[in-house]
Amino acid sequence: MFLELRHLRSLLAIHETGNLSRAAQRLHLTQSALTHQVKALEHYFGTPLFYRRRRPLQLTPAGHRLLELARAVLPQVESTERALRALAEGRSGRLYLTIECHACFEWLLPLLDHYREACPEVEVDIRLGMSFDPLPALLRGDIDLVITSDPTDMADVVFERLFAYEARLVVPAGHRLARRRHAAPADLAAETLITYPVARRRLDVFTRFLEPAGVEPAAVRQVELTAMILQLVAAGRGVAVLPDWVLQAARPPGLRSLSLGREGLAGTLYAAVRRQERSAPYVDRFIHMARRHAEARVRKARTAGTRKKR
Repeated sequence: MFLELRHLRSLLAIHETGNLSRAAQRLHLTQSALTHQVKALEHYFGTPLFYRRRRPLQLTPAGHRLLELARAVLPQVESTERALRALAEGRSGRLYLTIECHACFEWLLPLLDHYREACPEVEVDIRLGMSFDPLPALLRGDIDLVITSDPTDMADVVFERLFAYEARLVVPAGHRLARRRHAAPADLAAETLITYPVARRRLDVFTRFLEPAGVEPAAVRQVELTAMILQLVAAGRGVAVLPDWVLQAARPPGLRSLSLGREGLAGTLYAAVRRQERSAPYVDRFIHMARRHAEARVRKARTAGTRKKR
């Protein structure tokens, strides 16, 4: 293949400036070097590209054909070069997320709106289909970040702490446990436990509270939406376990919350990313924005709660 990008750039510059001297200045070449380049093209294809005796220089049909190619190809090449530089500098990239925590939608969706405004060159999407077994998908490259409360020792994955929370039992105001400061596992043996539709192994209330004590709730009901869970609890259809930040933000009327066990059931939310991409500026930006966004929500919820008590 004889044609090169420099040939197309030269032809376009000559056409736009109208003579070899100004075109050479634009291209940072000597006029003799540009003349040699044009003659080499004409010799190779066996046809002139310009009418030499016309001023300004005018393209022959062969020259026009190359001009069409230059106008089609050069913008695409320049756009790709800009995109590659942005990728190399970490200003752009792809951030496909999935979450293991259903309640995370309460703060994740507003966060993504702010992130898209701050990083418009990053392709952002939520991939819910990967949420059931996300870490293998993260390693394969199908997704780029996992919101999880279960860090795992993996050589190629970094778990960045986002924020801490407490999982609290939610009951109706008139419930027998409503005046208690904390609940014991046995207190849930006669209850219908309303949970998100995920496997038990991913729910701390089972793995860290009920199962170690050998306790099974009377029934388990799975509900997709946080608002619906709160409504069912308020209606006396069961009890639920939700993160404290969800309850602080929602401030559901007619409900009470208490700790699970004397020490409470504490947890931490993490962002899991591939180790080789952790230092990318757009990944780092998301993690820092997630931390600040979560902290701001907690402060706002606590302030609202204090005002409400007054």
